[in-house]
Amino acid sequence: MRAYRGTVFKAALLSTCLLTPVAAWAQSADQSATIVDEVVVTGRRAADRAALENKRRSDNQVDAVRADDVGRLPDQNVAEALRRLPGLSTSNDMGESRYLTVRGVSPDLLNVTLNGQTAPAPEPDGRQVKLDDIPSALIGSVTVVKTLTPDLDANAIAGQANIITLTAFDRNKTFGTLRAAYGYNELADDNPYEFDASYGTVFGQNRQFGMVLAANFSERFIAAENLQGGEKRIEVDGNEVPEEFTIRPYTTNRKRTGAVANFDWRPNDDAKMFLRFLYSKYEDAETRDNFSVELNEDDTIFSNTTPTSGDFADADANRRVRTRAENTDTFTSSIGGAWTFGESELNIEGTYSRANKRDPRRDEWEFKTGGLSGSYDLSEDLYIFRPEAAAYDASSYEADSVSYESREAVEDLYQARIDYRMPLNFGDGSSIKVGAKYINRKKTNDANAVTYDYEGDSLTLDQVAGRSIDSIYDGRYPFGPTVSQDLADAYFAANRADFEIDDEATIGDSLAADYDISETITAGYAMATLKFDRWTFIPGVRVEHTQGEFAAKSITDISTLDQGFDVFGKREYTDWFPGLNVRYDASDNLVLRGAITTAIGRPNYEDLAPYVIVNTGDEEVAVGNPDLQALESVNFDLAAEYYLGRSGVLSVSVFRKQIENPIFFSTQDLTDVTYAGIFLPDAEVTTPVNADKAEVNGIEFNVQSELDFLPIKGFSGGVNLTLVDSKASGVPGRDDEVPLLTQSDKVASAQLSYERSGFSGRVAYTYRSAYLDTVGSEASEDLYVDDFNQWDARVAYKINDRASISLEASNLNDEPQRFFVGSRNRIAENERYGYSLRAGVQLTF
Repeated sequence: MRAYRGTVFKAALLSTCLLTPVAAWAQSADQSATIVDEVVVTGRRAADRAALENKRRSDNQVDAVRADDVGRLPDQNVAEALRRLPGLSTSNDMGESRYLTVRGVSPDLLNVTLNGQTAPAPEPDGRQVKLDDIPSALIGSVTVVKTLTPDLDANAIAGQANIITLTAFDRNKTFGTLRAAYGYNELADDNPYEFDASYGTVFGQNRQFGMVLAANFSERFIAAENLQGGEKRIEVDGNEVPEEFTIRPYTTNRKRTGAVANFDWRPNDDAKMFLRFLYSKYEDAETRDNFSVELNEDDTIFSNTTPTSGDFADADANRRVRTRAENTDTFTSSIGGAWTFGESELNIEGTYSRANKRDPRRDEWEFKTGGLSGSYDLSEDLYIFRPEAAAYDASSYEADSVSYESREAVEDLYQARIDYRMPLNFGDGSSIKVGAKYINRKKTNDANAVTYDYEGDSLTLDQVAGRSIDSIYDGRYPFGPTVSQDLADAYFAANRADFEIDDEATIGDSLAADYDISETITAGYAMATLKFDRWTFIPGVRVEHTQGEFAAKSITDISTLDQGFDVFGKREYTDWFPGLNVRYDASDNLVLRGAITTAIGRPNYEDLAPYVIVNTGDEEVAVGNPDLQALESVNFDLAAEYYLGRSGVLSVSVFRKQIENPIFFSTQDLTDVTYAGIFLPDAEVTTPVNADKAEVNGIEFNVQSELDFLPIKGFSGGVNLTLVDSKASGVPGRDDEVPLLTQSDKVASAQLSYERSGFSGRVAYTYRSAYLDTVGSEASEDLYVDDFNQWDARVAYKINDRASISLEASNLNDEPQRFFVGSRNRIAENERYGYSLRAGVQLTF
């Protein structure tokens, strides 16, 4: 609104398929593992057992998802697969999971890494990494780290999600796959499709070279039906009435293209070198039609009012069309290796990444009319406005404005690290590890916009009308005529003299979001892994020095579109991050864990940019804050895990995060102030500031098992539940405590799988409770994203050793995304997407 069929499973290969997070960055290197008896398990069970074994062998708290042998996760994208893990939930876009929330902590505080190195963030307004950009077919596994060790980046209050791509030595043989899928989207009434292929081999003398090539393309046609307008309310005869009623049907054409190229050279057992390349492209083209009825407390006339209904007269209405294109390209290349010297090991790696997010068009036309009469009915959550027939007459709408906007955000990310591990002369497997890492990030954002007011008197909607939409929400809401972007643009080109530039809006939209930020982080660490019989201790400390420089543009009455950066800021600080992870193997099947760790959360780029925006007409000022303090967190974790052989686990975890300097926005009414050279006798000034502190407390329960005790063999199941409570104090403008943004009190998932004789099936359920999206001036004005339930299913059949077919269904219950203000009966937005189906065929060799 404001605006994620297997072949033979071998336990001895786990160390190359799924890595412990301590050394996940060096995923090309073998990690030591205890050799167990070979077990022949295929398909989902192989993937589940591999992920479970990774969790069991790790010295800190992790959860993992492993793709099947073609690198294919059985969900739309990486985020949708991860939301099934304990304590994880997602934020959605157009019915697809996009950002990952771990234990109720905001996605911009999660460190997302690709093969162990920090992934670039294409979004211009934050550090969060979109997990729907990378095609899931290119992924080998994903590990979520919940307790940090000193060799991991400290910018991870929420933890770390490490995405690992497949290498040839993970299979140690020649393999290849071809897959195609074709589907159906209910609301779009269209057919998405996708293709992917992969090939890997080991070759050369003594099979010392390895290569994996993979590529993917998908195109999805998505539709949404949106109702909104209840965020602001007016008082009518002692009752609250939504200030506006808006319905928006819109369609999106979403394309993903991706490629992976991984090369390995292992000339002997003591040297392992690699090259890694990943490219992903994400293209979104959206057309959003809009019909709004607007009420005004001073001008609109109300009659026959009750607490839930009434009539109105002299209301306004508008019809708009917004055409948006969004293109994101992400490229990552890494070179490195691991060398062993006796029992010691040296790892060196360098990485370059670039994320380029281009929005070549964000255009909008608006047509208005007035003097409308009608009625409203608020007795149901999906309330109804019934304007008179004139609201559906295209000739009654006159052109008001048009805006043309584009923007581009670019992030260049350079990383280098070195790690050295050597054994200690006591304990079985004890070692000491030291290392250093360097990150240099440069991020820019450049927006360009022009807004025109229509000054003519002859352009009405009927002259540039597009298709007429009968209704949305299964006939509940009549819609009527739409605006044709192409016809309206042609009229603008032919009648340019009838349009006048809105200088204030044009300059504000063009300059306000522009910034140039550079950030350098230099880190070093030392840690030990101390093993005493059944005990493992990992003490250590990490130090990170952060240096940042920020540039933005001030906006005043004399600003021009060609204005350069004229406000600057810088920040430099050093932080120490001690930590301790403890593991106790109470028995062969019971593992107890504990950890005290520290972490940091650096402010978002846009908040740091020292912009100054002055709106003299409304006496409003927005100010960036390059002096924002980073968030600091002390984390406490305890866990007990009881393993049911190789086929299941019962676990419980409790956690607590004590966070200093959480960031919220402050709005103050000031008098006699000067901003950007403009004196204002009265001003409403908004800026991001640090609050005092926050805390997160929670408990996780997880049960996962193969259900072989049932009369019918082949069933597996899993259930997890996480209960979280968070609160922040010292939030600007609030005397009460508020929950952290994006934090759900309850997160749960359940799934039931069956696999036998070539047939496999799975039914999955995910749930998260409501979470706070935007803090208002008081609790009754807080904006929440409502709770979310979703059912998904998948069936597949292995025809023979080389061919299989599958059918997947997503969002079977047509669960909407819903927003409310203060309480659930004050709905602000409801958006539905319908269900999606997808059938596929896969060939392997």
